[in-house]
Amino acid sequence: MEKIKMQNPIVEMDGDEMTRILWKMIKDELLCPFVELNTEYYDLGLPYRDETNDQVTVDASNAIKKHKVGVKCATITPNAQRVEEYKLKEMWKSPNGTIRAILDGTVFRAPIITSRIKPYVSRWNKPITIARHAYGDVYKATEFRIPGPGKAELLFKGEDGTEMRQTIYDYECAGVLQGQYNKDSSIESFARVCFEYALSTKQDMWFATKDTISKQYDQTFKFIFQRIYDEEFKEKFEAAGIEYFYTLIDDAVARVIRSEGGFLWVCKNYDGDVMSDMVSTAFGSLAMMTSVLVSPEGNYEYEAAHGTVTRHYYRWLKGEKPSSNPIATIFAWTGALRKRGELDGNNELMAFADKLEAACLDTIESGTMTGDLAALSEGETRVVNSEEFIAAIRAELEKKLA
Repeated sequence: MEKIKMQNPIVEMDGDEMTRILWKMIKDELLCPFVELNTEYYDLGLPYRDETNDQVTVDASNAIKKHKVGVKCATITPNAQRVEEYKLKEMWKSPNGTIRAILDGTVFRAPIITSRIKPYVSRWNKPITIARHAYGDVYKATEFRIPGPGKAELLFKGEDGTEMRQTIYDYECAGVLQGQYNKDSSIESFARVCFEYALSTKQDMWFATKDTISKQYDQTFKFIFQRIYDEEFKEKFEAAGIEYFYTLIDDAVARVIRSEGGFLWVCKNYDGDVMSDMVSTAFGSLAMMTSVLVSPEGNYEYEAAHGTVTRHYYRWLKGEKPSSNPIATIFAWTGALRKRGELDGNNELMAFADKLEAACLDTIESGTMTGDLAALSEGETRVVNSEEFIAAIRAELEKKLA
């Protein structure tokens, strides 16, 4: 068959370790044979980030602003051990944090559902989508290691000369100190994107913070969401027959576990990071989750929500062929290709993305799967390594494209 053409590029961001190996397999076996792939490539692998003083991450983020669509492989956020292992110049910050700070926006994460894998929470029979604010908070916090006794203060100096000062703590010994921030404009964009998403999917929307404890920070989120809902979305929600409500994060967790699913759960940045992992694991596997960052300007960045599968990578280096699950990475590509097709009016590209996703799910439904899925699956399974799994998906895809 003639390869599907792309009018405009996708920003391609390569990554680290086993997911970098899977990235190449996916391109070689599932994309390039069928699509005349048009990408603007950036290497976000840790060695090149270190070589460029992480400028490559900034350049990739700005490229997404230019081209509107990006797809990202999983990357390492280095800790002290990684600094030593990779002989880094410094402990570079999370690439995802850098990208999100530049693009702003909201991360939507939803489980990839297959009948072969039943959720650990037996009442869940519909997917739960997590909307995670992707700006500020702990991911862009400033931190100190306090060496000994002294006073820590919070200080703000306004451009008009106003000054606000408050004692945080009088240290009597060594400790730690952290300052984090957010801004009204980002919270407002976050709220609008979430309300629009709930309307587009006709799902109830839950929002949760801890405003009883954080009476300024979290309460600002609560008040801005309520104002925007009342002024811009209340009538639309009522007409669509869906509900918006706010509750405390601990109450939300209890409600989620007792629910049947089928709603949009909106969380602040850190809460969304943790709760999306909880939800995806309860539905089956971190490797069975879609993740897309949607910015206020209409930019989209698709990624796998899991890590770089370090343990499997070390086995790969020894010549073994591990059974790593590539589904989330494949769905990152299909999400980006579908959005590129949608923006460019390329129906062929959108149809290809749909067929590739269907081929993935049909392969799992047939009983052929990686080890992580086989451990959760009901019925007979055939456990295969990553290469064999991708080959099985390609066979299903070729049937659908024939």
